Amino acid sequence: MLIVQKYGGSSVGTLERIRACAQRCLESQRAGHDLVVVVSAMAGETNRLIDLANRLRALGRGDEVTRGKGPYVAVDGAGDPVHERELDQLVSTGENVSAALLAMAIHDLGGAAISLVGHQIGMITDRTYTNARIKELRGDRIRSEVAAGKIVVCAGFQGLDAEGNITTLGRGGSDTSAVALAAAIDADVCEIYTDVDGVYTTDPRIEPRARKIREITCEEMLELASLGAKVLQIRSVAFAMKYGVAVHVRSSLNHNEGTWIVSEYRSMEAPLVVGVALDRNEAKVTLARVPDVPGVAAMIFNRLADAGIVVDMIIQNASRDGTTDLTFTVPENDLARSVAELRSLHYLGSGGSGSGEVEILSDPEICKISIVGVGMRSHSGVAARAFQILADEGINIQMVSTSEIKVSVVVHEKYGELALRALHAAFGLDQEPASAAS
Repeated sequence: MLIVQKYGGSSVGTLERIRACAQRCLESQRAGHDLVVVVSAMAGETNRLIDLANRLRALGRGDEVTRGKGPYVAVDGAGDPVHERELDQLVSTGENVSAALLAMAIHDLGGAAISLVGHQIGMITDRTYTNARIKELRGDRIRSEVAAGKIVVCAGFQGLDAEGNITTLGRGGSDTSAVALAAAIDADVCEIYTDVDGVYTTDPRIEPRARKIREITCEEMLELASLGAKVLQIRSVAFAMKYGVAVHVRSSLNHNEGTWIVSEYRSMEAPLVVGVALDRNEAKVTLARVPDVPGVAAMIFNRLADAGIVVDMIIQNASRDGTTDLTFTVPENDLARSVAELRSLHYLGSGGSGSGEVEILSDPEICKISIVGVGMRSHSGVAARAFQILADEGINIQMVSTSEIKVSVVVHEKYGELALRALHAAFGLDQEPASAAS
């Protein structure tokens, strides 16, 4: 078999962990497999490098910088192409270090390995610094090194644009690198090694009876990832679904079977619900008495889109007296900015048909609970059952959004964990499936 293995930052966080990864790599090769490895930067290294860039800019301006993770946009000057180019040059070094150290460790243990960085593996991207998109992956160099009997250790997260500039793929980009590479070289499987041993039915920190899922479809994993599940980066799952890559999420700390992410279930019957997710980073905005005329909704959401604010759930009430109420959710840390952008839309204050000012209401004390499962496609009444479960717990539903395989509700944040546990138990997610237990 040709296997791609990806090791995250916690898996290569110390020299001892790197040596353990090297031993695992050699075990796979000695079992008869050809092996390509993708690594992230050592745990905390990318944040350290971003912090250096933040502090340098602040030093030059006499500002004070608050230490912390922060995304790239935390760097003052984001949006400046020159600054972002140099930021990618800087942060890409973290993966280079991990790749070289792992290759050295494999050599020290008697194996043959070579480390390659983005341009050496032929990872070609567009020129969107700090969040580049993969355009092409040329696997010729990798194939030749594997054919020579070497373990090829690739620096994840990075690529090269058409002009030879280093680019990076954004947070979690090493997952995307690994799955894209697996697709490019026709690997039999892409193993994602992390500090957890698979995908769970919900967050075990909230519900201790959460169960590891043996098998989940790409569609379901995409939904769970978009709802806050941190196991896999969304773009990597999209690559797996598009190119039919079999992905195995497992722990680098043991040899247990993890979770298989597949195109479709191999069993006869798909589970009704496979997981429950809680997203606390939600806030609600309501525009009351919005003029009910063509173009108003487009104006509102275009303004938010232009400001880079992502809108999630949207509900519009039936028109009354030429006005309507429009409610939607945004990330909680974008709430103040969203309200400010809306207040700048003076047309909203006209009231449309003379009904007075539009009232802008905001509520940060909400959360979103979602149940996910492809089995919903062939079963009726799933939403009704979920609503009854919440009603039995005395939990009021403020908003609802559905798709073919998902039901999401907004509730007050104080009921979030209760709602999650109630839905998890009622849909039997704390119990092993009959087919797996037998």
